[in-house]
Amino acid sequence: MTVEWLWLGVGFLGQALFSARFLVQWLASERARRSIVPRAFWFFSLAGGVTLLAYALYRRDPVFIAGQGAGLFIYARNLMLIRREVQLRRARQ
Repeated sequence: MTVEWLWLGVGFLGQALFSARFLVQWLASERARRSIVPRAFWFFSLAGGVTLLAYALYRRDPVFIAGQGAGLFIYARNLMLIRREVQLRRARQ
């Protein structure tokens, strides 16, 4: 197995993780019968984004690097906001 094939696998894995977030969001919304964004959406976003960023760095694609790199801050920030909300909710109980 060449390095190129390994990185191609990393790229496809990242894309699969990144795409899985939409499946998770759709299923959660269908169950709730309203549009919601579950925490798992942000974890898949983060995992897929990190994996795709690694692939973009390997490919040395500045457009892809900028797009994935910027998104990581948003995904991480949403997870931080969710954690803070959960902690506040627990403190009130």
